[in-house]
Amino acid sequence: MKKLIGVLLLGFVIILAGCNKEPAPQDRFAAYIKLWNQQKFDQMYDYLSTSAKKSISKEEFTSRYEKIYKDLQITDLKVNFKKPKEDKQADEEKATYSFNAKMNSVAGPINFTYKAKLKKEEKDDKKNWYVDWNTGFIFPKLQKGDKIGLSTTSPERGEILDRNGNGLAVNGDVMEVGVVPGKMGDKKAQIVAQLAKLLDISKEQIEQDLGAGWVKPELFVPLRRIPLDDHKTINQLMSIQSVVTKDVPARIYPYKEAAAQLVGYVGAITADELKELESKGYTAQDLVGKRGLEQVYDQELKGQTGVKITIKKNGKEEVLAEKPVENGKRIKLTIDAELQASIYDEMQGDAGTAGAMNPTTGETLALVSSPSFDPNQASLGFSASEWKALQSNKKMPLTTRFKQTYAPGSVMKPITAAIALENKAITPGQSVAIKGLKWQKSKSWGGYYVTRVHEASPVNLEKAFVYSDNIYFAQAALKTGRTAFVDGLKKFGFEKEQDYPFPLEKPTIGSLGSEISLADSGYGQGQIQMNIVSLMDAYTPLVNSGNMIKPILLAGDKKSQVLQEQAMTPDAVATIAPMLRKVVTDPGGTARAANIPGYPLAGKTGTAEIKQKQGELGTQNGWFIAYNPKKPNLMMAMMIENVEKRGGSQVPVKKLTKVFKMWK
Repeated sequence: MKKLIGVLLLGFVIILAGCNKEPAPQDRFAAYIKLWNQQKFDQMYDYLSTSAKKSISKEEFTSRYEKIYKDLQITDLKVNFKKPKEDKQADEEKATYSFNAKMNSVAGPINFTYKAKLKKEEKDDKKNWYVDWNTGFIFPKLQKGDKIGLSTTSPERGEILDRNGNGLAVNGDVMEVGVVPGKMGDKKAQIVAQLAKLLDISKEQIEQDLGAGWVKPELFVPLRRIPLDDHKTINQLMSIQSVVTKDVPARIYPYKEAAAQLVGYVGAITADELKELESKGYTAQDLVGKRGLEQVYDQELKGQTGVKITIKKNGKEEVLAEKPVENGKRIKLTIDAELQASIYDEMQGDAGTAGAMNPTTGETLALVSSPSFDPNQASLGFSASEWKALQSNKKMPLTTRFKQTYAPGSVMKPITAAIALENKAITPGQSVAIKGLKWQKSKSWGGYYVTRVHEASPVNLEKAFVYSDNIYFAQAALKTGRTAFVDGLKKFGFEKEQDYPFPLEKPTIGSLGSEISLADSGYGQGQIQMNIVSLMDAYTPLVNSGNMIKPILLAGDKKSQVLQEQAMTPDAVATIAPMLRKVVTDPGGTARAANIPGYPLAGKTGTAEIKQKQGELGTQNGWFIAYNPKKPNLMMAMMIENVEKRGGSQVPVKKLTKVFKMWK
């Protein structure tokens, strides 16, 4: 029993000795480091020595760390402290340890080593170790009274150029217009009214700008920015008392409306955009691409902002971290800006789209959407009246038509013919007896008929092309059969997302669940849909021995890439290509107006009717696509909306022929 009591007493003494043992300084500092890595600054403060606490309050300590880490965008904080194997400092009153801190910042990585001093102090009748903190713990070069500076250098936005180096989106200047309030005198009301009219902004907006809290009589108050080539407005503004103008940097779009939908424009970043892009280095001061290629390639064009973190002391600066500015990348396109402008001008404001391509290389030479808007004004900011006019315009100038898909109408027929020939559903020289202007396969179609414009019988493939016979191609699709027809269309890229820099709607087949839908699809109606790029691409096999060439838009991309081998068989190419030439040369051909002496064109017209049901009159989209088979370096296609009562497909035929004459 006595032996048992002795053992218990010995154990109690050992436990008591352990409880009274003072904490080791290295363990105490390790706990401090752990809190630092967790950024629990308020708890870190409790580890500070008495003298350190006299130099900074808990609130100041916590808020300073939080503000610095937030402003400098500190991430991946890693503070390392390696405990020494043998530490005799526990028996002393002071201890010193080295630690290393690594972190990423908005200006790049920050890495430093520093020596921490600890003191043994007695608080609440207990001795413990406390960190003798100073500002060097934040950054070694930071001393009391020093300030941390953060400066940025904006990158120069990369320019967008055409194939010849012509600027489509370049960096230039615009004119900033404003007033000096103190120089308005007693003519303020008159001047405000004049400026409201000339700058197309409300009087209320001007009064609001003039009444801002920072405004002083001698200060310049900016009101609006206008293009430098708006000479008429500038001359009128310069005659107004108190008006001041100055040139400021801006994005300039030399080809204006002609390339607006393709190139797009830049504008101030919105709160929603910033929320999405902040992690990629964007700031509230950035301009971002709003449409077109400016938006698609915004990150490449934007470049990287230069950032420098400094410690300011005694009028001098010491660099803590620096990330050099990187200007945006220049983007060169395959587009010919002058051809783009010629096509746009020839469309004369008609609603529609057009494109141009080198069918042997796949280079996109033009992508046009009409009508359009001035991207220079869009970048500077539309006035309320300008924006209202654009939105209320029935021709929808804000719509990017070349990215959209449409029923192709009869320009679909060479595709149908190629598929039917490959499947031996038609024989080129064989004539088909077709009577009248309407036809249905059987009475099971009810009141539905396929109609045609030109009556001829019998009809072979050549005549069907020349007269654009809907009935012939409807029958060809039916003889081909749904499965073979769909398989053939997929060779031409239908139902596939296009690997193309500008996002385009994919060409679609739709439902071919009935004989009627299959027949209609054979001549480009039904639910068949194509965009202007996919249409031109579908014609490239005609000049590439049946291979379909991948369309490209960037000058650096590989040319003449085969997208689909033998989209057309060589026999189909040999059959169809001469017939498309006949569409232009034959006196009865639908594209005879495109017959240019000395410049042989081959092509196809099309009229796609947009209506809800048969028997009612719908709007019509007119199509024309053509190329020179002897010198196949330029293929152009155009679609014009609402051509009913204006000549149908002859509207784009005449427009595109004028462009070919200029560029032959």
